[in-house]
Amino acid sequence: MTSRRKFIKNVSAASLVTAVPFGQKPAKNRIIVEETVKVGLIGVRSMGWADLSSFLKNKGTACIALCDVDSVLLQKRAAEIESKTGHRPQTFNDHRKLLKIKELNAVFIGTPDHWHCIQMIDACAAGKDVYVEKPIANSIFEADLMVKAARKYKRVVQVGQWQRSDPHWHSAFEYLDTGALGNIRQVKAWANVNYGRGFDVVEDSEPPEGVDYNRWLGPAPKRHFNQNRFHGSFRYFWDYAGGLMTDWGVHMLDMVLLGMNATAPKSIVAIGGKIAFPNNASETPDTLTTVYDFGDFSLIWEQFMGMGTSPYLEESGEPGVAFIGENGILAINRSSWKVLPLQDNGKFLTEALPPRKSRVSGLDAHTTNFLECIKNRQDPNCTIEMGRNAALVAHLGNIAYRTGKKLEWNDLKSMLSNEPDANSFLKPDYRSPWKLWQE
Repeated sequence: MTSRRKFIKNVSAASLVTAVPFGQKPAKNRIIVEETVKVGLIGVRSMGWADLSSFLKNKGTACIALCDVDSVLLQKRAAEIESKTGHRPQTFNDHRKLLKIKELNAVFIGTPDHWHCIQMIDACAAGKDVYVEKPIANSIFEADLMVKAARKYKRVVQVGQWQRSDPHWHSAFEYLDTGALGNIRQVKAWANVNYGRGFDVVEDSEPPEGVDYNRWLGPAPKRHFNQNRFHGSFRYFWDYAGGLMTDWGVHMLDMVLLGMNATAPKSIVAIGGKIAFPNNASETPDTLTTVYDFGDFSLIWEQFMGMGTSPYLEESGEPGVAFIGENGILAINRSSWKVLPLQDNGKFLTEALPPRKSRVSGLDAHTTNFLECIKNRQDPNCTIEMGRNAALVAHLGNIAYRTGKKLEWNDLKSMLSNEPDANSFLKPDYRSPWKLWQE
């Protein structure tokens, strides 16, 4: 795995010259530095649009295609790009048609989680590089497939876990590397968000005008349209996502893995439920505590909806991570990081450090890194394997919650070794005509 310090160098000084892709001989899909990198966006709402907008801040980039199941929003986005650039991108309802554009170099995928696997693998097979939002998939089996596909087709794939490119986080990890905290005995990660109230049950209805709802469902089970299951709140239904655990959890758990140079836990146990808001519309828990055993350290994940507090740090409602060592605690979130020393006989065991504030856009650094890697054919700051590992930890936490069992994970075989029945949660059952990719 690439070292933490190398990530910082990649952000600030990545080479923009063409190079050999993933150890292969120069290929015909190599991009010359002077050319404009042409991209498309699949899923034009929310983070997909934010990712594209960030990428287009870089010189030598252009968006030539957009795809979405919402025709009204799709045309609105196309008009926005035209007003800024003078060129209107082509628009599509089906991502497979977008991928047929020969001059397209790369795509951004900002669709709901249950679509990521199909669209990323289709893009790789079509010879396109990919920026895919997190979590990379809605299941562990799909995440493993995506790793295989990215490497088989030799594509640059950047996962949207953008803290991997943020100097703010890496400055904290540089401190962690000094060893001043001593042995790290435990890591805590949390998402105590101030939203989640008022998510009332509503009756099924007709889809909004212009929305191809059958295509929105895609491989997910056939269901009547319900507003609660649509747009951002899709995250709270198992068909499409995994609640806070696979939303904020993937970001924060990824930083635990980076800070501890870890990949997969040995065992997982979880307790929680719909405790604060038992009658609201969500399927996923509003309250959850998950304990992971990594062998040489333990990880505790906590999530509380409708709370809005932040352990160790001042920012209210800001998810974060705390590395708890023998001598002190390093606490960090997107806004700041600081060190809280422990004491012995009236003396601090390490130096107290006041909050260090974030000064740059981690997302902008991440999309710039993607552009650089499209050109130089190097692995980006957040590889598909890193995306898989963060999704793995998050999904295992959800599976432990849903089964109510302590689970033991065999990462070599990518299966749960002590509860065979729980392996049914690893692999989705796609709705026809969609099928899981086969090598």
